[in-house]
Amino acid sequence: MSTEYGADQIQILEGLEAVRKRPGMYIGSTSVRGLHHLVYEIVDNSVDEALAGYCTHIIVTINKDNSITVEDDGRGIPVGINHKAGIPAVEVVFTVLHAGGKFGGGGYKVSGGLHGVGASVVNALSNWLEVQIFHDGKIYKQRYERGHTMYPLKEVGKCDINKTGTTVTFSPDGSIFEETVYDFDTLKQRLRETAFLTKNLRITLRDDREEPVKERVFHYEGGIKEFVTYLNKSKEALYPEVIYCEGEKNGVLVEVAMQHNDAYNEATYSFVNNIITPEGGTHLAGFRNALTKTFNEYARANKILKDSEPALSGDDIREGLTAIVSIKIEEPQFEGQTKQKLGNSEARGAVDSVVSEQLTYFLEQNPQVAKTICEKSLLAQRAREAARKARDLTRRKTALEGTSLPGKLADCSDKDPKNCEIFIVEGDSAGGSAKTARSRATQAILPLRGKILNVEKARLDKIYGNAEIKAMITAFGTGIHEDFDISKLRYHKIIIMTDADVDGAHISTLMLTFIYRFMPELIKQGYVYLAQPPLYKIEKNKNVWYAYSDEQLNNILKEIGRDGNNKIQRYKGLGEMDAEQLWETTMDPEKRILRRVVMDEEEASEIDVTFNTLMGDKVEPRRDFIEANAKYVQNLDI
Repeated sequence: MSTEYGADQIQILEGLEAVRKRPGMYIGSTSVRGLHHLVYEIVDNSVDEALAGYCTHIIVTINKDNSITVEDDGRGIPVGINHKAGIPAVEVVFTVLHAGGKFGGGGYKVSGGLHGVGASVVNALSNWLEVQIFHDGKIYKQRYERGHTMYPLKEVGKCDINKTGTTVTFSPDGSIFEETVYDFDTLKQRLRETAFLTKNLRITLRDDREEPVKERVFHYEGGIKEFVTYLNKSKEALYPEVIYCEGEKNGVLVEVAMQHNDAYNEATYSFVNNIITPEGGTHLAGFRNALTKTFNEYARANKILKDSEPALSGDDIREGLTAIVSIKIEEPQFEGQTKQKLGNSEARGAVDSVVSEQLTYFLEQNPQVAKTICEKSLLAQRAREAARKARDLTRRKTALEGTSLPGKLADCSDKDPKNCEIFIVEGDSAGGSAKTARSRATQAILPLRGKILNVEKARLDKIYGNAEIKAMITAFGTGIHEDFDISKLRYHKIIIMTDADVDGAHISTLMLTFIYRFMPELIKQGYVYLAQPPLYKIEKNKNVWYAYSDEQLNNILKEIGRDGNNKIQRYKGLGEMDAEQLWETTMDPEKRILRRVVMDEEEASEIDVTFNTLMGDKVEPRRDFIEANAKYVQNLDI
């Protein structure tokens, strides 16, 4: 049977049907992340009004039926007829792709939406969407269902002549999204970040699904200075004030806030028109260049750095630095498919110029702060040199040079990384069982003794000197930090296998902290997993079941009947299982449960705060975190 391929076979997707057909192209995915992205698209439109100087308050409400309402006190979307389209401007915004005030024409000087498709895409992916506009003492309303207009824009009432703004309510389409339940904390993190980046804007988040109603208000007069203070809350700042630089150059508005702390990791986040740029770009390059140049000039001029000593590197100066680089630019150009890296060349010069000038002035006015930073940088330089020597010893050489893998590693025989997985196991007894149980062709076992070093509190030289970490680095093959090369990864599944108790959870967290800080690409590319050993073994009449949660245990007991013949064993550790049980429950690819560790780069600052809170020196934030999250804990061993 031949299939005709002519002019009529070319499918034209009318209006918003293209979005419904390929939602991932427009919002990234139809997972929980894509679901929350709908809210950000509508909020970003309100933020654009705030950036333009017209909106002071945005209220986001999760309604009882899980629909979302976003209201602002901006100018209100125009209700007049758009002569090109022949329909009201508001209808154009919600029903026509690539339409809005962001495509020239003087609507907005700068705007956050990357593609200008926000409102219409949200409309296309919603069961229904209603918009209300307050303008000139009148209230206008229109409703859409799955992107289709239900009735012409109509006037539905009167309001105070001074009241202006837009209210959008929408309900996500359950036939498109895998999940349609909104998470308060996910929205909270993003809205808090948005409020930090737009000083004086007040954002209220309400959850009407709970009794009493849950509400959080975000309002930061200090803007990104307060953002830095928030990110540093679990660390000890080296000096009290946050260094702040602000200015305009070549049409680029530049804002930078920074402060050093006593930790060893850099946490710099860059934004363009309030949108995070996880891969940095020209604005970040300009900031780093200004920082390195200015501190070296100051250190030389003030004899902190002798003429005979090598210059401080950017890494030395940025050790323990928390910084926010935020620019506003009229025509942002992004590199790559993911739009995560800024490409505008003028941004580099603008940030470099503003930061160099204002930082130089700050250092001259605050010699004690300048000296503190320079001395920390010199210590970092020495530690880096010691780390380099240790690294040279650690680096895995080629087979010709004969350096072997760690002695305790039981490697697999298959040499294709795609087929191979490595289990990082705590303790020798579990390691012994795992070595016996494994499939030798594709499964490698690396037993670790005790708890590895907490890298959140250690410099590079200490990290390279730690035997357990050295064993992991060598086994993985990628190197760490600036030497990291993902193409040398020896296993495409790195599986952390620890006991299902508090100690096991702590060891997992230590390992994840190390990977997150020094090999984050492994997490980003989905190579890191947590094994899930069973919590219970149930025996009855020579039959055996395994339960991985209390819920599963109850279901099994319901099925087999609760009586005296049931023998229930609560596993405290992997060492309690023999090799056969360990294979059957935790290592057999056909039956096991693995949890992939994922990382959303849009939430990078919040992930950073969580690691600092849990693994840093300050007790107070950790106690607050535990108190806030204790209600979510299951299977806590007392």
